[in-house]
Amino acid sequence: MPPEVECISKGKARTPYEFGVKVSIATTLKEGLVVGMRSMPGNPYDGHTLAETLEQVGILAERKPVIAIVDKGYQGVEIEGVRILRSGQKRGITRTLKAMIYRRSAIEPAIGHMKMDGRLGRNPLKGALGDALHAVMCGAGHNLRLILAKLLFCAQWDIALTELLAVWIASTHPSLRVNT
Repeated sequence: MPPEVECISKGKARTPYEFGVKVSIATTLKEGLVVGMRSMPGNPYDGHTLAETLEQVGILAERKPVIAIVDKGYQGVEIEGVRILRSGQKRGITRTLKAMIYRRSAIEPAIGHMKMDGRLGRNPLKGALGDALHAVMCGAGHNLRLILAKLLFCAQWDIALTELLAVWIASTHPSLRVNT
């Protein structure tokens, strides 16, 4: 086993352990776009990686996040200027914040898609630099897939609206003929 691979305890019944390098992923809340992705060599505690991840998001997005929604692995973490909401948190939560915390669960399928479709589950590149490059490229690939899906959706709507308009014109003005 290469020296840069660690045994990561997942705490799940089906796969209690994974071998590789831990990757932190930061996405936007509504769109699910990846705004920060970083490999964390050495299997650090999740709470120790949050400051680095938010720093990367601040650099890439050119503005520091105000709210971070994290899972229970970030217990006890405090970062100045950032409100940290944890899944399962009950105190001081309004309906809006509760909805935001609930929306956080949408990152799990995104991680699954990155592992399967984006090849994040297996890194062909060598060393710690290869791990870092592979993580960033998987995040970029995920964003490109999301953007492409939105463009295809818009194109399908454009075609459907054009056909609908042609039918409407043909039914209201029989003398006009529209070729689509």
